[in-house]
Amino acid sequence: MTDAPAGTPAPPPPSPWERERPARARVAPARAPLSRERVVEAAFTVLDRQGLDGLSMRQVAAELGVTVSALYAHVSSKDDLLELMYTRLFDGFTMPEPDPERWREQVRAYARSGRQRLLSHRDMARISMAHVPFTAELLPHVEALLAVFRTAGLPDHIAAEAGDLISTYIDGFVLEEGMWRDRAGRHGGDGSSLARPDWREMAEEMQNYFASLPAEDFPHLRALAGLMVSDSSDQRFDIGLEIILRGLASYLPDPAACSSPDA
Repeated sequence: MTDAPAGTPAPPPPSPWERERPARARVAPARAPLSRERVVEAAFTVLDRQGLDGLSMRQVAAELGVTVSALYAHVSSKDDLLELMYTRLFDGFTMPEPDPERWREQVRAYARSGRQRLLSHRDMARISMAHVPFTAELLPHVEALLAVFRTAGLPDHIAAEAGDLISTYIDGFVLEEGMWRDRAGRHGGDGSSLARPDWREMAEEMQNYFASLPAEDFPHLRALAGLMVSDSSDQRFDIGLEIILRGLASYLPDPAACSSPDA
């Protein structure tokens, strides 16, 4: 049954030539050419799914649907790939011009953004801790951070160590967060929360335990029982960062600079 008006002639049957014509071959969509950028993106996909221990050149090649040998036209080794992945995290990031009046605010912003960069992909803290940032792409960021410390007035021997100190703090903090994410995944969570998934329950247990300790043997643990843990990873990160910044400020020539008007 058709919707054609009454009296409309029926279409003719297919001609013999049409019946004999082979079906048109289905053309597969053109595959995007392999590039270093595609290799890095595929590596991030594998990393987020399987973690650093599961990241291999074979897995990256499988993700792209190519042979392992094809990858080596774009990266020289797995270490080279990891370095490219770490460098990619700094795309679009720039340090502001050093301001001696706002140096702690600038370092806070740098540390917070660094933490978020590492949290953007699984196990990036482990990758960061294994790679020094002295590549041609990353040296400008190191230079800019040192400029903040020196412009603020920190002695050179302190400024030289301060950047590594801040980076080590960020790496260690995010490494712990990643361990809790993985723990959540093993216990049925999706691991997407930055907060410790079972931390509230554990915190209450720890607070109650500390408060129950004998006062004569553990007076300080009892006194600080309600403050020993925090629900917020952001809060813990900022407190630790503030301790470091106040310590650095104690090296400034002007004692008044040790106060924290922007804390």
